[in-house]
Amino acid sequence: MNRSSQSPFKQFVNYLKGYKFALAMNVFCNILMALFMVISIPIIIPFFQILFGRVTPSPVPVPFSISNIQDWLTYVFGELVEKYSEERALIVVCIAFGVIFFLKNLFRYLSDVFMAQVRNGIVMDIRNQVFEKYMQLPLAFFSRGKKGDLLSRISTDVQEIEFSILNVIVALVKAPIVVIGSIAFMFFISVKLTFFVFLLILVTAVIVGRISRNLKRQSKVVQQKLSGLMILVEESINGMRIIQGFNAQSYQEKRFAKINDSYRNLLTRIMYRRDLSSPLSEFFGISIVAVLLWYGSLLVFRGELQPETFFAFLYAFFNVIEPSKSFSSAYYNIQKGLAAVERVNEVLDNTEEIVPAKNPLPIDSFKNGITLDHVGFQYNNDAEWVLKDINLFIPKGKVLAIVGTSGSGKSTLADLLPRLHDVTEGSILIDGIDIRDVDIKQLRSLMGIVNQDPVLFHDSLFNNIAFGKPDATLEQVVAVAKIAQIHEFIMSTPNEYETVVGDRGSTLSGGERQRITLARALLMNPPILILDEATASLDSKSERQVQEALANVMEGRTSIVIAHRLSTIQHADQIIVLKEGRIVETGTHLSLMDLNGEYAKFVGLQWVQ
Repeated sequence: MNRSSQSPFKQFVNYLKGYKFALAMNVFCNILMALFMVISIPIIIPFFQILFGRVTPSPVPVPFSISNIQDWLTYVFGELVEKYSEERALIVVCIAFGVIFFLKNLFRYLSDVFMAQVRNGIVMDIRNQVFEKYMQLPLAFFSRGKKGDLLSRISTDVQEIEFSILNVIVALVKAPIVVIGSIAFMFFISVKLTFFVFLLILVTAVIVGRISRNLKRQSKVVQQKLSGLMILVEESINGMRIIQGFNAQSYQEKRFAKINDSYRNLLTRIMYRRDLSSPLSEFFGISIVAVLLWYGSLLVFRGELQPETFFAFLYAFFNVIEPSKSFSSAYYNIQKGLAAVERVNEVLDNTEEIVPAKNPLPIDSFKNGITLDHVGFQYNNDAEWVLKDINLFIPKGKVLAIVGTSGSGKSTLADLLPRLHDVTEGSILIDGIDIRDVDIKQLRSLMGIVNQDPVLFHDSLFNNIAFGKPDATLEQVVAVAKIAQIHEFIMSTPNEYETVVGDRGSTLSGGERQRITLARALLMNPPILILDEATASLDSKSERQVQEALANVMEGRTSIVIAHRLSTIQHADQIIVLKEGRIVETGTHLSLMDLNGEYAKFVGLQWVQ
């Protein structure tokens, strides 16, 4: 379902469905809050009647009803004055006023309590959806996008939705009840005076609407600039070794300051417009109050309106001003929030994810081999072909080595096997079954992947090894650590297997990190092993240690090895040479050397005889 085609209101209705009880309780408490606020309006009349000495006890009781609530209150307080005194009657009025406002604020607090559950729950749901979408998107998406921008969308953009649109939803639930009740009372008192309130709302809405024009577009640009800041910060932190090594701190500082200054200028202009809405609303409100005071006083002087009734009208009008101001600022907040909604929807509506089979075939074992039948791949439909017409058979238990220059498609070919990308044309089959027709999780459980850049998480050594198998026991983890020749090193750390490795394994050497990823792959006991230049970035000693560990790990498994150092693949059962996305040579080390082609050139460049 494409969210961008839905209205923001419908999108949020869908989110609200999971919080029906809390939302219902919020509406209920808001109704009670508004009810007590509206009830406080007519009570102000007998207060001024007593204060001005205008209470005249009624000779006959007045029955209570909504239509004659003013006469009923006059009768009740007239009885109080006659029975006690004006001072005591005023005390009763003040106590009633205090009780009503206590109940009003009690229900206001309770409404906020329930709305907090709704607001924070919706933010949690949106973040979960964005993160789940990140987990489903293919590697091509992340190779194009900047990590800082992706972080911005799940953090600041989602938070902007909470600050902007959800605040408006709160106002739209609460304010109408107060406004409708107050305006109804104002109509009941004087139709003429009430028209001035509509004039205020109309003028304020028109003026603020003109000021808020183009805010959605500008707000989206602001979010993009903030995303640019986060991208630069993330790149700078990750590349700090290079920045400091090349004395480029001032260069990065200037880049950051330039983007930050541009962000500040645009945000300031937007805030100028936003902040203008409130004083304008207040100015027009006071202007209308001045007119009301003048016109209402004329009605009092003419005897068309009682003074205490006029004061009650003013009190009701002031109850309308604050919610009306929230309406006037709602347009700005909606426009600002919609920009964030669009950026979040760009992620949620992305259709690049690997689509699972509707009726997946089971594949819990690997028996014969892997077939690549006329496989071609391109990242976009209009992009150049990364791989073209790849035909290959990898028998079970054999070692296939892939050789080629940078950019020839080696890693992309390996990524197609576990469906990290989907082929653009042709097919990949395991035991004769197209991998697009099988369960993705079962497919990937058949494969262990070790990359050139070992990925470790800020967690314990145990959890990093058991990452793909959270139910693994310590005995199982220790067993694979020994095979990967990392057990002795782990036992020498302060907390052994519970030692935290630091962000991206920064506390470990390259060889140690790589052997931990080997242990992680081995723990899954996969029949197929994919090694993407696993020793390319290591020094000679670390390379030798990892190669010894690799020999243990590869024993009895089908292995696809992407090799940078050709000395590591001389004993492979089959070697293919890629050039510009095509297989140009295939054979063993000796047969390819006799061919004296591309492979022999690579070997000659590395002085391998």
